[in-house]
Amino acid sequence: MAGGKEPIEVRFRLFDGTDIGPTKYDPSTTVSALKEFILARWPQDKDIAPKTVNDLKLINAGRILENNRTLAESRVPVGEVPGGVITMHVVVRPPQADKNSGIADNFSPLFILFSCFL
Repeated sequence: MAGGKEPIEVRFRLFDGTDIGPTKYDPSTTVSALKEFILARWPQDKDIAPKTVNDLKLINAGRILENNRTLAESRVPVGEVPGGVITMHVVVRPPQADKNSGIADNFSPLFILFSCFL
């Protein structure tokens, strides 16, 4: 891998407890590229699905990761086991309310769960 660094193994935990991965990534992989990976592999049977990478937030060790940061910059080494799998949580942004309709049309109890979870 680039710079002789070990690949980092990451699993993405979705809101319902299912996982995407684990998959190994180069430490120089950006958070934006990770979101593209998630978007491409999003399970088809989910009622809630992101449309773009901007609809996703990745959380690692309680921190929301920035798109322009690399995986190496975003990982938290404290408490990690060498060669272990990092679990990142995926949060889907609820759809924005249409200006012509009420917010209740685009609001569901599942999104309430997201706001309480964070």
